[in-house]
Amino acid sequence: MSTETPESPLQPTLGERAIDTATDVSRTITEVSDGLRAATDRLIEAIASSRRPGGTLATVSAVTREAPLASLFVAFLLGFAVARRR
Repeated sequence: MSTETPESPLQPTLGERAIDTATDVSRTITEVSDGLRAATDRLIEAIASSRRPGGTLATVSAVTREAPLASLFVAFLLGFAVARRR
């Protein structure tokens, strides 16, 4: 008499479960990387549009070129205010 229990064909083996898990992880990584790529593209576009004449970054760049020490002081105060809140 045999003491081995036959495996049910309906239950996946350890190898099949590992492959399923690896496939799920691969899909998740793909989805996350696609989302990150889309967010990066939107950020690049926002920065590019802000650098155009009249944009926020263009204005800040111009002010910084005209008065670098005053800009540094303002940046320091802004950093201090943000750090103080935390």
